[in-house]
Amino acid sequence: MNEVAEKVSFQVNEQGYYGMFGGAFIPEMLYPNVEELRDNYLKIIAEPEFQREFNDLLRDYVGRPTPLYLAKRLSEKYNTNIYLKREDLCHTGAHKVNNTIGQILMAKRLGKKKIVAETGAGQHGVATATVCALMGIECIVYMGELDIERQAPNVARMKLLGAEVRPATCGSKTLKDATNEAMRHWISNPVDTHYIIGSVVGPHPYPDMVTRFQSVISEEIKKQLNEKIGRENPDYVVACVGGGSNAAGAFYHYLEVPEVQLIAVEAAGQGVTSGHSAATTALGKPGVLHGSRTILMQTEDGQVVEPYSISAGLDYPGIGPIHAYLYDSGRARFLSATDDEALKAAFELAQIEGIIPALESSHALAVLDRLGASPDEVVVLNLSGRGDKDLATYMKYID
Repeated sequence: MNEVAEKVSFQVNEQGYYGMFGGAFIPEMLYPNVEELRDNYLKIIAEPEFQREFNDLLRDYVGRPTPLYLAKRLSEKYNTNIYLKREDLCHTGAHKVNNTIGQILMAKRLGKKKIVAETGAGQHGVATATVCALMGIECIVYMGELDIERQAPNVARMKLLGAEVRPATCGSKTLKDATNEAMRHWISNPVDTHYIIGSVVGPHPYPDMVTRFQSVISEEIKKQLNEKIGRENPDYVVACVGGGSNAAGAFYHYLEVPEVQLIAVEAAGQGVTSGHSAATTALGKPGVLHGSRTILMQTEDGQVVEPYSISAGLDYPGIGPIHAYLYDSGRARFLSATDDEALKAAFELAQIEGIIPALESSHALAVLDRLGASPDEVVVLNLSGRGDKDLATYMKYID
């Protein structure tokens, strides 16, 4: 055996795998669509005209670069240097729009006339409806019936933007079920429809494609940190993980920089062992979900376990295959935060920094006291979305 270990790559391979995770497990009817995407996405992304249009829209429409903000009072409380990557300041209120801009430009180049999407917290649905309005393309968004109730402001925004919002009424009536319905729709309309998946999940090439579009986050962090402190690399990058697109984007340019600790935070719900949780890495095992092999919560006979989180965007029984590999390889450290911990962290940020975070981002904030960061170290936390959509939930906990 060679004494020099082969360098581990965290990029997807030609077969669409990150280690043992990934691939494309899809019905035969979807093979033409997925193969068309797989055969063309890297070429299209590399085209100078695509890059020009993508970057112009990110700058002039989305409002990039988003600020990297030194949260002074938060830093004082935790006795370290905490920078917030302000994805909450993107147009539509979250990082999701980075990906929908990229995918709508991809769909146009592939000649697609209609868009279908799934959404949990509604941010991806809003971002998809937004870019469809921008490009004049028909848009259908599937959303769990429960999520429609708890994320009413985003449902209203999608409808105002001209999208049709269709409820998923099966199962837990949340993100998993919305994804199932969106995939069924795509199977029935494979020729003229592009499915804009909102996270780093699904069959190859979606996890890699979405990661590439979201990698603008870590690309900006490197430049901005260098401007502020004279070095590109923080000591920690922290992000919440459901499917995991915001984390994939925040981690991307640090994947092969081992001195940067990558911290992924899942939703523990009412407690990891409570039976009401979405802490996939703590509770799951390898299996196939929504077209890729990953880690997911399942019963002994392979039935998907219903997840639970107060946060609609983290209420998902699996993680993207890139995150499954980061967990399996030990490259990223996976923690979890309960509903109560996330709520406490949200109120804390609001009241000491004047920033109301999304419930998803609040899970990342909830582990700041568990990092072990020293006073001279630098923590970058990806504040993936703003809390407007969660005000009804927050109001229940205000005295």
